[in-house]
Amino acid sequence: MLKVGLTGGIGAGKSEVSRLLVECGAVLIDADRIAREVVAPGTPGLAAVVEAFGEEVLTPDGALDRPRLGSIVFADPEKLAVLNSIVHPLVGARSRELEAAAAEDAVVVHDVPLLAENGLAPLYDLVIVVDADPETQLDRLVRLRGMTEEDARARMAAQATREKRLQIADIVIDNDVPLPELRRRVKDVWAELVRRAHVSRKSPEESPGE
Repeated sequence: MLKVGLTGGIGAGKSEVSRLLVECGAVLIDADRIAREVVAPGTPGLAAVVEAFGEEVLTPDGALDRPRLGSIVFADPEKLAVLNSIVHPLVGARSRELEAAAAEDAVVVHDVPLLAENGLAPLYDLVIVVDADPETQLDRLVRLRGMTEEDARARMAAQATREKRLQIADIVIDNDVPLPELRRRVKDVWAELVRRAHVSRKSPEESPGE
């Protein structure tokens, strides 16, 4: 098994790359999706969040009111740390479960938006960073996601710098390109991942004979 960390700044096109890797055959573990699952109605995670922040963070139908919770925690680093202390262990545990269920020769791609910010690179055999020029990111956020330029710049500024992400990269996928070219680049990266997975699987078997 090859464990790959996939990250990139907002608007860089990480989600598209993860989709293309799945098309190639990767097993995808999406940290954002899991983070939503572990605080779904009826889960111990949601109960812990309510215990920490009160029922005001619930919608009338009992789901987590994400905008309300966000307005509380992002204005207070200590409260954000409390939330992270609840959610991150649950996400980690579920990610490990999904990884353990993958085939022995699988390429498992962990889609982790805050990989650089949280110093998670050592958890993976290698890290792929999806990179794009900041002006490209800004254009995508405004044109495709409907953000205001001010909001888009604020979201970008809240993440790790482009330089910090590139420092942890084993492989960089430049996504300042049209989709057909991105698809070609991802296929090239996939071939390299499969090669590395094969090597990592063979090595333990070959070592006794060395």
